[in-house]
Amino acid sequence: MPDPLPAVGPLPLPPSPDVRLRTVARDLEAAFLSEMLGAAGLGEVPGAFGGGTGEAQFASFLRDEQARALASAGGIGLAEALFNTLKEREIHGN
Repeated sequence: MPDPLPAVGPLPLPPSPDVRLRTVARDLEAAFLSEMLGAAGLGEVPGAFGGGTGEAQFASFLRDEQARALASAGGIGLAEALFNTLKEREIHGN
């Protein structure tokens, strides 16, 4: 009788601390950029040409994705500064 459950390979290793710190730093930069894009008025359509309530409800999702794309493409350097600070705090235990 064949084995009903195929053998599974070893579980993947958890990400290294540096990878986790870089991910957190990039996420923080994306959140910052999203807020700045919102403050700059990105996604606001003036007057009668707007999409109404629906557009207003979903504009923040678009802004968040645009901010994530910016941060993933290198951003403004904030993620690197945050990573270096987090890494130093991790090393020194502060």
